[in-house]
Amino acid sequence: MTLFYSYPPCRAGSLNSPAMPLKRALFSRVPATRIEVDLDAIAHNTRVLHQACTPNTSLMAVVKANAYGHGAVHAAQTVLSHGADFLGVARMSEAVQLREAGIQAPILVFGDTQPARAVQAAGLGIRVTLTGIDAAKALNAAARTARTIVTAHIKIDTGMGRLGLCPGLDMSKTLADLTSMMQMDNLAIEGIYTHFANADAVDSTHAKQQLALFTQVLDRLDADNLLPEFIHAANSAATLTLPQSHFTMVRPGIALYGLCPGPGVESTDLTPALSIISTITQVKQVPKGFAVSYGSTHVTDRPTAIATVPVGYADGYSRLLSAKAHMLVSGQRARVTGRVCMDFTMIDVGRIPDAAFGDEVVVLGTQGNETVSADALADIIGTINYEVVAGLTSRLPVYYRKQAIDVPRHTPDPEKQPHPGNIPENDRESSERPSHP
Repeated sequence: MTLFYSYPPCRAGSLNSPAMPLKRALFSRVPATRIEVDLDAIAHNTRVLHQACTPNTSLMAVVKANAYGHGAVHAAQTVLSHGADFLGVARMSEAVQLREAGIQAPILVFGDTQPARAVQAAGLGIRVTLTGIDAAKALNAAARTARTIVTAHIKIDTGMGRLGLCPGLDMSKTLADLTSMMQMDNLAIEGIYTHFANADAVDSTHAKQQLALFTQVLDRLDADNLLPEFIHAANSAATLTLPQSHFTMVRPGIALYGLCPGPGVESTDLTPALSIISTITQVKQVPKGFAVSYGSTHVTDRPTAIATVPVGYADGYSRLLSAKAHMLVSGQRARVTGRVCMDFTMIDVGRIPDAAFGDEVVVLGTQGNETVSADALADIIGTINYEVVAGLTSRLPVYYRKQAIDVPRHTPDPEKQPHPGNIPENDRESSERPSHP
């Protein structure tokens, strides 16, 4: 399998910048420490998620935060070739990055967007999110001045407590605001959506309560013939566990990259896509009583061997993993020894007698029969797998592996339109590149 590295796409800049092609360079040698992303795994996961969808459901692939650390452009190209119809990002700069890389699929920005920025984005076919009547009025006025139409999705806050209209607080006002937003001349309301706060939990009660409230809003809109084309609620967890929330489109994120959304989700069919690979840069044979790293917090209790690995907290390998995590050398686990430094981490390889300068080290991923998972690292530092991968920094180059697979692209039935029957009852050849924006 050939290893490729592509230069990162241009950073988000002027909305008037022309799309720039990605440049690729083949290297005979790779950096000592790098991220490797298996695009075959992302393709597989996309197909798994699409197969979990109810019939004729579109799939919006969430590639925000640089595709959760996996590289937004390559991830987007992959998911679009294996079943995704739409892309979702958090910020306008992320959407512009995808456009400048030549990606033409529909893109929705989840966060608030300044009116002037949204009007500029309209020419790039970027959809924006409307979270309230005041924002809608400001955007409509800006679009009118620019003599353009801005395509938008309306966000409904059914229990997340973050962004959106709140029918749980005032249903009448929510419906009035929705009607007003849909009647604004320079806004094209293409979709409506909500976001689950606890769909990944073992207890689905809260998710079902959110779904019921969202359905009430949809029923009222349907009665007035105001349902937009796209209705979406299901994140990764709900895509896999709550089919009644699929509506006309699902919106998975973390599961695309092979990571489990939470304890209430069965994810054995998913394949983790991201690994962190490094190299031993030095091995020291040390005696009992040898102090390791800052603060001399670790003193060896026996003669052993200490290997230095060039990865540290400036790369996103948390200092909280000090003396707790393991790395893999020759298919064996080697414990992190002493404090994780900004640029280096030391591991004890005394029980791996053949460990030597230049040996591969798997910081995250699988080697032989052993695995260091994002979940395991997250458990050590008291966080979630999302933060482990999304927190990796741009100092780590990203390499990609991809093997061509001829898979028919999913195309939703164009005749399928939202109607009351669609509304449920209550109930990380090879291709690689560094892609950090």
